[in-house]
Amino acid sequence: MIDGVFSGGGIKGFALIGALQAVEQRGLKFQRLAGTSAGSIIASFVAAGYTADEIYKMLGETDVLDFLDQRRTLLPSPVAKWLLLYWRLGLYKGERLESWVKEKLAAKGVHTFADLPGQKLRIIASDLTSGRMAVLPDDLPRYDIDPSKFSVAKAVRMSCSIPYFFEPVKIKGKGVCHLFVDGGVLSNFPIWLFDNDRIPKIRPVLGIKLSAKQKDLPVNKINNAITMFGALFETMKDAHDARYIDRRHEKNIIFIPMDHIAVTEFALTEERKRGLVEIGKKRAEAFLRTWSY
Repeated sequence: MIDGVFSGGGIKGFALIGALQAVEQRGLKFQRLAGTSAGSIIASFVAAGYTADEIYKMLGETDVLDFLDQRRTLLPSPVAKWLLLYWRLGLYKGERLESWVKEKLAAKGVHTFADLPGQKLRIIASDLTSGRMAVLPDDLPRYDIDPSKFSVAKAVRMSCSIPYFFEPVKIKGKGVCHLFVDGGVLSNFPIWLFDNDRIPKIRPVLGIKLSAKQKDLPVNKINNAITMFGALFETMKDAHDARYIDRRHEKNIIFIPMDHIAVTEFALTEERKRGLVEIGKKRAEAFLRTWSY
């Protein structure tokens, strides 16, 4: 048994499925899981009892473009998009994504965090209202919310709400409406959840990260506002964790470089999706051949 951490990466999360296939073929099983954004989807499905092949099949049967649920408006498209950004703080609602995750988890009998063993699953989201990271379900009592009654699918949606792309998730707690966005803003790879120098490790921790090692990361090319936002988000989601990850952790992390694919590139062809899965699997297989745990 091992503990597992899945990083965020938007649509690039298909590579996580390939890595998971290699882990399962090695005979490794997860006791506890943690994830951010796309990693929270994979982690929640694994926690519910899905295999990598089942997850790949579910996504293969789903047009991920359906997750882009824009609000209806009679205004011209360019105008509507600017107004949605201004008033709703995002182009898409994110409700379809949550409904899809909810349906798949319910098929395995998982609705709220009460349906999972304690500490089985932890998900990272970013609370913009309070300016702090939220570890779900651990931090829910801060908002006067009973973790046992909180939807796992809702937590996943909170973690996947890419700023300006999906609308923030609103949660009322202690008389304040808190806005939550993608957990990657504050921690895209929460391997620190399973690392406490004061407590001896009970089992090995394996991380799967959708990026190269920090020293091998490509240079961002910024020549307009769009590419600047892309670089801004990539910097936000990687900088915090890069300071934490050192050689001691690198030996337990499968790094999967993901060049030239944007986190919001939902229109990937089936061929490119299969390619991402294959990249993740090959990287994981190579890593696991020499991993000493």
